[in-house]
Amino acid sequence: MNEPTAYGRPTGHERAAVEVHIPTPLAPTHTAPLMPIQPGTIPAVTSVVLPDGRVVTGYTLNPVHPEPVTAKPAVSRAAVNVALGGVGFLAVCGGLLLLTTFIAALTALVTQLVILAAVIFGGWIAVQVFSASGHRGGTTVNIRKAVIKRNHFHG
Repeated sequence: MNEPTAYGRPTGHERAAVEVHIPTPLAPTHTAPLMPIQPGTIPAVTSVVLPDGRVVTGYTLNPVHPEPVTAKPAVSRAAVNVALGGVGFLAVCGGLLLLTTFIAALTALVTQLVILAAVIFGGWIAVQVFSASGHRGGTTVNIRKAVIKRNHFHG
């Protein structure tokens, strides 16, 4: 039983004849995309006879119509928001620049008023101190011929 043959294989293991089946290609058809079917709306079963006599049975599906695409604006909302934010920022910066300029001018004015008041008040005090008249008010006593004896004034 396991004796070698002329081809070097044991007997009893010869190969059988091979049958080759070549499938017949079908003509390409356009298939509709699958859609979920709502309960209670099961479509009817349809049978189609192919040219070679085979029968194909299945459900008929309505073609899917995509929803119309809404027209998008030429500029996105994000870009508009960024632009408006930039304009607002520039407006605020301009306002702050004017505010700081106003504060600096007000500070300079107050400083000049304080200096002017100091000059005027200081001048008035100088005039009072260094006035030309020697009269300052009060009583003037001339002591020329007084005699002072033993800590007692005789005038």
